[in-house]
Amino acid sequence: MLVHVLDPLFLSLTILITAGYQLSGFAIAYTFQFDKITDLTGGSNFFILALVTLLVGGSFHVRNVVTSVLVMIWAVRISGFLFFRVLMTGHDGRFDEIRKHFFRFLAFWIGQILWVWVVSLPLVILNSPAVSDVTHGGSNPPFGTSRDIAGLVLWALGFFIESIADVQKYLYKSSKTTHKDKPISAGLWAWSRHPPYFGEIMCWWGIWILCLSPTADGTLSSSSRAAQYGAITSPIFTVIILMFGSGVPMAAKPQAKRFYLKSYGPATQTNDPVIWDQYKVFLRETSILIPIPPVLYRNLPSIVKKTVLFDFPMFQFDELKDGPTAIEEARKELDHKP
Repeated sequence: MLVHVLDPLFLSLTILITAGYQLSGFAIAYTFQFDKITDLTGGSNFFILALVTLLVGGSFHVRNVVTSVLVMIWAVRISGFLFFRVLMTGHDGRFDEIRKHFFRFLAFWIGQILWVWVVSLPLVILNSPAVSDVTHGGSNPPFGTSRDIAGLVLWALGFFIESIADVQKYLYKSSKTTHKDKPISAGLWAWSRHPPYFGEIMCWWGIWILCLSPTADGTLSSSSRAAQYGAITSPIFTVIILMFGSGVPMAAKPQAKRFYLKSYGPATQTNDPVIWDQYKVFLRETSILIPIPPVLYRNLPSIVKKTVLFDFPMFQFDELKDGPTAIEEARKELDHKP
C-alpha cells in the first residue's frame, strides 16, 4: 500500500484523521451551540484510530489485536459513560463561558486533537508497518513477554479503577438520599480524591509498556525503536493533562470552594464551620491521586503529601486568600438571580 511507503509510522495518517474528525465535531457543536457530542467525539476518536491503524497496517499479530481491542474497550467505555452523563445532566458546564466564542471554543477542540493523537501514539506506532510488518523491517516477538504481562496487568487494574470510580461518583451525585454536605468518601473514593484519573494514567502506562516488545525483544531499525520509546509521551502527556490541565486543577479548588461556601457563603443563614471543618479533615485523610488507606495517609508528613504524593499548593484552597473572593463572587451571583 502507498501509505506504507509514504507514512511508515502512520503519523500523518492519524493526525489527518484526528484533525478532520475533531474539526467536524467543532463545526457541529459551534453551529448548533450543542456540547453533548464533545466527550463522545473525543473518546470515539481513539476507537477510530485503533481500528483504522490495525486494518490499514494489516499486521494481525496477537499483540496488535490485543492492544487495539484494549484501546477500543477503553474508548467505548469512557465516551459512552461521558455521553450518558451529559444526557442526564442536560449540558456540560465546562463550556458555558466559551461555547459562544468561536476562537476560545475552537481552542478546546484543537487541544482535543492534540490529546487524542499524542495519547494514541503507542498503539499507532505499534500497528504501523515500520514496527509490525515483517516485510517492511518490522518485528513480531512471540506474545507473552514480561512487558506484555506487565502492560496487561497495569491496563486491567487501571481500567477497573477508572470504571468503578466513575460509577460510584455518578451514583453519589444522582442519589436523592445521600447527604451532600460531605464529599464522596465511599468505595475507591475513600482512598483517593481522584481515582478515575489515577486509573486512566495506569491504563496508558500499561498500553505503552504492552507495545514495547518489538523494540525490546525484536529486531527493529534504530528509527523504529526511537519511535516506540518516544511514544512514552503518551502516558507522560496523560499525567500532565490530568495533573496540571483539565483534570485535578479543574476539580480540586472548585470543590473546596463549594464546601467553603456551604459554611460561609451568602446563601447560608448563619456561618456554620462544621461543613468546612469536615472537608478539611477529608483533605488531610485522603490522598489526592494515588489510592492510599486513610489510616496510613493521615499520619504521613505534610512535606511527603505535598511533593511525592502530588498534593501541591496550587490545588489547595486558601481560606485567607481565596475565601473572601469566593464569598464576593457568590454574593454577586445571588444578587443577579431573579
